[in-house]
Formats: sequence, structure tokens, C-alpha cells
Amino acid sequence: MIGAGQAPERLTCSRAGCLERATWRVEWRNPKIHTEDRVKVWLACGEHVEYLREFLAAREFPLRVVAADAATTDSTIGDSAIGGSRAASVIDSFPGETDRGEGASA
Repeated sequence: MIGAGQAPERLTCSRAGCLERATWRVEWRNPKIHTEDRVKVWLACGEHVEYLREFLAAREFPLRVVAADAATTDSTIGDSAIGGSRAASVIDSFPGETDRGEGASA
């Protein structure tokens, strides 16, 4: 396991070839293979957050984009709790969520 038990020194964008600092978390799951409590996270810089969001949205995967430094709170997707914040930093939400943050996309 890479960095077992240690926080990374710097969060780096998950877009292939990008070494920029990540400022966004793209939280997603593939409903065909992941249960509702399984949420994957990609990190994104400001330049690639929309690209990664659109990549997943095109596949109709449930997803939410939150600021990388957002506190892990009681955000939910359906009945399952996951990390993230429903504060103004949310720019997209999983289907079925009713309270979307400022700047939420339609």
C-alpha cells in the first residue's frame, strides 16, 4: 500500500499526465459494480475538474464534486454516508439529492 497510514504531502490531480495541485474531489461510483456505500474519489485541479465530471456524467454514474479541503461531514447519497460537504463548495450532486450548493450545475 502506498503511503500506508500517512497523508500525502500534496494532493495531485488525477487527470493523466497532470501534476497540478488538486483543489476538487470528484466522488463517484459505478452503480453496475459498486454498492451504494462504495464511493470512489478522483482528485482534480481547477483546469480538469469539469473534464473529469463530464467523463463520469456521460456514463451516467452518480457523482458529486466538492472542494478538496471540504470537511467530511454527514453528507449522504440516498441512505449511505460519504465524505464531503454540502456547503457552497458542492458544484454537482448525486442523483436524488435535493439540497445542492451554490453554483450547482443542472
